[in-house]
Amino acid sequence: MRLHKRGGGDPTYRVDEAGRTWRGIRTPEGPATLLVEARPALGEVHARAWGPGATWVLDGLPALLGAEDSWEGFEPRHPVLAEARKHHPHARLGRTGLLMEALVPAILEQKVTGQEAFAGFRMLVHRYGERAPGPGAERRLWVQPAPTVLRRIPSWEWLRMHVDHARSRAVVTVARVADSLERAIEVGPVEAERRLRTIPGIGRWTCAEVRQRTFGDPDAVSFGDYHVAKDVGWALTGTPFDDAELEAYLEPWRPQRGRVPALVAMAGLHRPRHGARMAPRTHLPASVTRRV
Repeated sequence: MRLHKRGGGDPTYRVDEAGRTWRGIRTPEGPATLLVEARPALGEVHARAWGPGATWVLDGLPALLGAEDSWEGFEPRHPVLAEARKHHPHARLGRTGLLMEALVPAILEQKVTGQEAFAGFRMLVHRYGERAPGPGAERRLWVQPAPTVLRRIPSWEWLRMHVDHARSRAVVTVARVADSLERAIEVGPVEAERRLRTIPGIGRWTCAEVRQRTFGDPDAVSFGDYHVAKDVGWALTGTPFDDAELEAYLEPWRPQRGRVPALVAMAGLHRPRHGARMAPRTHLPASVTRRV
């Protein structure tokens, strides 16, 4: 479930002192609070949910935890991948079945540092989202803003949240067609990407991020990411790749190319970081207030 966490301060995702995971989710039936507790000694997962969308999220829990995922046909082909698979034999790619939930944060993460993207997402949720229902409110858990809210946010408010015009315009555009986009879930990840890429501001990287989370698509690779190509190349060949090299290298694993970067990440492998971190931009207006 950690794939759905957007930075350390994600207001829609909490892990409590008992190690249980809480999520605030906007479902087709309304907002919901989901509590998931793993009990490894028993081989069980226990869950509870509150709010209008409670039944919807509980029905979708097996898929969220990867029950529909299968590694059949995947060949590691490399000792590093085989070792990672050996140490993570129960790894699964889960799916949420929620497109806008993945799409909006992905747009905010386009071409900026993680620090800037996650801060913008936190401000957006705190200002325009809503408290998660039931005990989620006591946990300071939030639900992302509804599309009807997103499309009414004025341009200057986006700037206060450190979201530039290109990204805010893309968010507002997808919010205007949110209903039709959510229906794209029925046609599968490839057709969903085709439809998404007809929208200005939605490209290959953003679609891959959505396919991974919404569909649990094992073939989705985040080409264009600042780290993925470099880290996979370094881990498997000793030399960082660019996107073209990564795409050529992953071709033998089609239609499960996305499992290769996933295994590299599970193994904790990444090229050494020698340079200074990229600094957030400072020319956007600062935030003035925040609801907590």
